[in-house]
Amino acid sequence: MRSFFSSRKTAPLFLLLCSPGWALAESGKQPQQSTPHHPPVRPPAHAGQAKAVQARKVEYLTTRAVPEAVQRGGGLIQPQHGTQSISEVGRSYMDIQAPTASAFQLVSILPGANVVTSDPFGISPNTNISVRGLNGDALGYVLEGMPLNDIAAYGGYPNQFADTENYSKVGLQQGSADLDSPVLNAAGGLMKLSFLDPSLKPGGLASFSYGSFNTRRGFIRLETGEMGNSGMRGFVSYSNTHTDNWRSGGHDTRQHIDFRLLKEWGQGNQAGILGSWNRADTSYYPFTSLEDWKSSGTRSGRLTRHFEPGENSTNYWRLSRDPEETLYVGAPVHLHFSQRLSFDITPYAQRAYGNFPSGSTLSSTGNYYGTQPVTSLPVTDGQTVRADYTQRSYRSGVNMALHARYKWNDFVMGYWYDYSDDNEPQPFTAVGNDGSAASIWADRKRSRILMPDGNPYLAGGFHTMSQTNALYVGDHISLMQDRLVMDIGFKEVMMHRWGTNDVPGPQRNISSNRQEPLPRFGMRWNVTKKDQLFLNVNTNFRAPAISTYYNSYAGVDANGVPNGTISRTGTNRLKNEYSVSEEFGYRRTGDWLTASLTFFNYNFRNRQIETGEATNPNITTTINAGKQTSRGVDVELGTRPWHHISPYASFEYLHATIDNNIAAGSDILPTAGKTAVRSPHFQAGAGLRYDDGHFFSMISMHYMSHQYSTFMNDERIPAIMTADLTLGYRFNNVGFLHQPTLRLNLSNISNQRYLSGINSTTLNAHDTTGLHGGRVSGSAPGYYIGAPFAALASLTAGF
Repeated sequence: MRSFFSSRKTAPLFLLLCSPGWALAESGKQPQQSTPHHPPVRPPAHAGQAKAVQARKVEYLTTRAVPEAVQRGGGLIQPQHGTQSISEVGRSYMDIQAPTASAFQLVSILPGANVVTSDPFGISPNTNISVRGLNGDALGYVLEGMPLNDIAAYGGYPNQFADTENYSKVGLQQGSADLDSPVLNAAGGLMKLSFLDPSLKPGGLASFSYGSFNTRRGFIRLETGEMGNSGMRGFVSYSNTHTDNWRSGGHDTRQHIDFRLLKEWGQGNQAGILGSWNRADTSYYPFTSLEDWKSSGTRSGRLTRHFEPGENSTNYWRLSRDPEETLYVGAPVHLHFSQRLSFDITPYAQRAYGNFPSGSTLSSTGNYYGTQPVTSLPVTDGQTVRADYTQRSYRSGVNMALHARYKWNDFVMGYWYDYSDDNEPQPFTAVGNDGSAASIWADRKRSRILMPDGNPYLAGGFHTMSQTNALYVGDHISLMQDRLVMDIGFKEVMMHRWGTNDVPGPQRNISSNRQEPLPRFGMRWNVTKKDQLFLNVNTNFRAPAISTYYNSYAGVDANGVPNGTISRTGTNRLKNEYSVSEEFGYRRTGDWLTASLTFFNYNFRNRQIETGEATNPNITTTINAGKQTSRGVDVELGTRPWHHISPYASFEYLHATIDNNIAAGSDILPTAGKTAVRSPHFQAGAGLRYDDGHFFSMISMHYMSHQYSTFMNDERIPAIMTADLTLGYRFNNVGFLHQPTLRLNLSNISNQRYLSGINSTTLNAHDTTGLHGGRVSGSAPGYYIGAPFAALASLTAGF
C-alpha cells in the first residue's frame, strides 16, 4: 500500500488516526481487516495546515508503514492488561500464513503451545494441542461466546472451525478460562476465537491456492456493506479444499461456509448471528508404535492405495474414510442500557454427525451382541468390513450476564445453561469386492449389517443426555485511576447426565449428578505506564468423558474366542478432576519492546488423561492418574519493526510430576515422582519477519524437548525442531482489485522425519515388576507421524 505523503516525511498522529486500517503500535490495536476492500480516504488538501495537537509525547510512524508491518512481533504478540496470562495472534500474522492453517497451527509458536499435526496443511482430523503439558481435551474452545468442544470427550477439531481468513484474532489463555466462559473442562486454559466484523462497504476477498500433494483450495468472501441506513451489515464466505494423503492412499476434501450478520444501534448496542458449516471427507492417518517407527519410519502404519484381499485388506484407505458434517450457530447480543448497566446474552445451537471407522473382519458365527450370542450374520468367515463408530450430537444453550457499574466496581451476575444429546452406535458396513462401502456415513439401517431379527449388529452403543447449569458472580474492581485492578469471582457448576447402554447386558441405564464450586481471584498492578505485575488463583474442574460411564462387551476366553463378557466396566463413581492454578507475572509494554514473564503452578486431584482406545485409536478413553503437580515459567517477547524487521520469541520451562503410585490390575506401579506424560521440560518458538509494505517474508521455528508417553517413563519420543518459511509480494491496486498478493508458504523446510506427538499413552511400555511383586505387562503407546516438506502457493485479492 503506497503512502499519501512523501516517504521522507512523517505524519502527525491525528492524521494517522483519520486513516482507517492503520494500526498504532502504542495502542496495541489492529484493524478489523488487514486487507480492506477500499483504500483509506485521502485527507483534504488543507489537512496538513491544521493546528497541531499539544501533547507531552507524540508517536510518529513513517508514512510507508502498512498494517502488516506495524504490528509487534510480526503480529504474534499483542499488549495485554488483564489479570491472567494470554497470548494472541493478530490478523497481520494470519495474512501471511497458509490459508489452510488451522487455529492450532496459528498458535503453534506461542508460549506453552505444543501442536501435533499429521499433515502439513491442517486438513486432517489427526491433530492435537497441549498447553503446559495439559492435553487438548483440557482446553476450552470458544468462538464469539459459544463453546466448540466435543460434548462427549471435550476435544477440539480445528478443521471444523472457521476459515483462517475470517478470524480477527486467535487468543490462547494458558492458565484458565474466564469466569463467564461456557466450558466445563478448561483446566489447561482457553482458546478464544474472534470473527472479523463485517465491512462497512460492499466488496469481498478471493483467493486460490495450489501446492504439494495436489492440494487445491478456493476461497471467496462477499461483504454486503451497510444496508441502507439500517446499521446492518454482513458477510458470507465459502471455501473448497482438496488434498492427497501424503503418507497413505486416498485423499481429503473439505467444504466450509462462514457467515455473520451484525446490527448496531444507539450507544454501543449490538445484535447479530454468526456461524460455521463444515462438511469434510478425510482419512485418518494411521498411528505408529516407536518400534515400528524405528524400523520402518514413515512407511509404518501406511494405508494401502488399492484393495488387497487377505490379511492386508483392512488397511485399505477407503475403510478409514472419516465423513463429518457440523453446524455451529450463535447469536450474541449486547445491550447498553446506561453508563452503569448493560446486558449480554449469547444463545447458541450446534449439530454434528461423523463416522470414525476402521477396517475389520467378521465371521458368520461366534459373534456377540453385548452379552447376547448372535446365531449368524450375512457375511462369510473372515470377510472384510468397515467397523463404524458413528456419533450424532445436538447441543443448545444460552449464556447471559448482567453488568452493573458503580464507582470503582463492575459487578457481573450471570447464568449459563447447556443441553446436549449424544448418540454413539457402533455398527458394521459391508464392502464390495473393490473395498468400497455403499455408504461411508453408516447413517441408514439399510447400509448396515443386520442380525437375523432385522436389527443392526452393533459392537457397542450408548446414548447420553447432559444438562448443565452454572451460576456465576464477580466484581472487577478498578482503583487508583485503573493502576490497581482486582477480579473476584465465584462459579457454581451443576451437571446432570443420564443415558442408556444400547446393547444387551447387565447395564441399561446410567445417571450422574455432579456439582463443583469454583472460586477465583486476580490482580493487576501498573507499576509504571509501561510495566505491570499480575497474579491470579483459579480453580477448575472436569467431569469424566462420557465413554467412562458405559460397559464394553468384547471379552474373549483364554484362546482368544469372543465370549461376550465385560471387557471394560463403566462407572459413574469416577471422580471429577479438580485443580488449583496460580500465576504470577510481569509485563512490559514499551515503545519498542512488548514482553511478558509468567510463573505458574498447578495442583491436580484425580488427573484425567485422555488416550486412544486399544481397539480403535481414533476413539478416546480416560485414565485417572491421581495427583499431579505442574510448575514452570513462560517467556514471550516481540518488538516493533526496525528497518521493516520484527522479531518474536517464546520459551517455556515445565516441571510436571505424578505425585502418587497408580494401580495396574492387582498390583501397583511405582509412578510417584515420575514425569507426567505429554510434558516436555523445554520448548521454544521464534519468528523473524521482514515487511516493507510490498515484499514480505517470515521464518518461524519451534523446538520441543523429549516427552514421555508412559506413566513409568520407560518410553519417550525424541526432541523435535522444525521450521517454516513464508515469502510474498503485495502489488499495487489493479482496477477493482485491491492489493493482489502472491505468497509461498513452505512448511518443514529442513524435511525432518519425526514423531510429532503422542496419541495414546499407556502405564508402561515394557513388562514391569509392581510394588507387590507381580508382573505388569507392557503395551505400546501410539504416536502421530509429522508431515514432510510441503509448499503452498496462494494468490489473494480484495475487491
